[in-house]
Amino acid sequence: MSPAEEFEQLRPLLFSIAYRILGSVTEAEDAVQETWLRYDLSPTRPVSLKAFLSATVTRISIDVLRSARVRREEYVGPWFPEPLLSDPYQDPEHSAELADSLSVASLLLLERLSPLERAVFVLREVFAFGFPEIASAVERSEAACRQLAVRARRHMDAGRPRFEADREEREELAGRFFDALKEGRLDALRELLAADVQMVADSGGKAPRRAAGFFGVDQVCGMLDAFLRPFFTIGGVMVPRPVNGRPGAVFRDRDGKVVNTWTLDVLGGRIQAIHAVTNPDKLTHMGPVGDAWALLREAQRARRTVGRPEPAGPVTVQEPVAETDQENRT
Repeated sequence: MSPAEEFEQLRPLLFSIAYRILGSVTEAEDAVQETWLRYDLSPTRPVSLKAFLSATVTRISIDVLRSARVRREEYVGPWFPEPLLSDPYQDPEHSAELADSLSVASLLLLERLSPLERAVFVLREVFAFGFPEIASAVERSEAACRQLAVRARRHMDAGRPRFEADREEREELAGRFFDALKEGRLDALRELLAADVQMVADSGGKAPRRAAGFFGVDQVCGMLDAFLRPFFTIGGVMVPRPVNGRPGAVFRDRDGKVVNTWTLDVLGGRIQAIHAVTNPDKLTHMGPVGDAWALLREAQRARRTVGRPEPAGPVTVQEPVAETDQENRT
């Protein structure tokens, strides 16, 4: 087998490691490509290719994350990970850990860790690497890695909900939710949403964003009724499908261009949060991206035509950031 073929066999694992460390599809793909270049230029072949490549992509990802953190501190509005529709790496022995670590909630918890803690946690808790391999990957002693793992696990456990819905319950509830959305049944939606439900969008200053978000069942239902009905009227399409290993949906305009993704957090038999990603830069890996501003204007005209009310709560729509400002902030 050629070096390129050997590398391609391990590419899914390398991408999955990098994505969980970085929370970005594009940055993870770049990290994997850089790993290939370093491997291809290496004059010797490692004894364990998996260990060598995993260590290399981990070190690259740590370096990228350190610089990315500065940009994320200056990010416009809430920062969410880039949506991932499917994980290329599968391991039946660790399927639960792999699926849980993909959720938006878990990735946001990982953002609280230092780059080293995050890398150690991902390698140990998600991919079950041994501490000798982890120590080599992060260039620290085994004792230091064990301490990093303990701290990371403590932070992650403290932030996780105590009783999360299982997969079957999540999917059943999400199915009812999306059916009610398509049919415009507000009473059914209210029964599925938690009283303190939150709906927050990551626009990065490059797509419409309504103030800080919508909070509480009245605001969220008002938004869903006021904007989704016109969206469907002008040919928009909602495609329910898993996003980051949780129930979600991809929204496309009439030409099939992606404009938005949702992921749902389910807890206690209710939907607790809806995370939306509208930043076009975070959607490009999914195909052509639509013009969210043009879509919003068309939806607003359609809403006036059908007499839909404005949603309750904060409704100030953020205008596009000037191009020079976008470059400075991202």
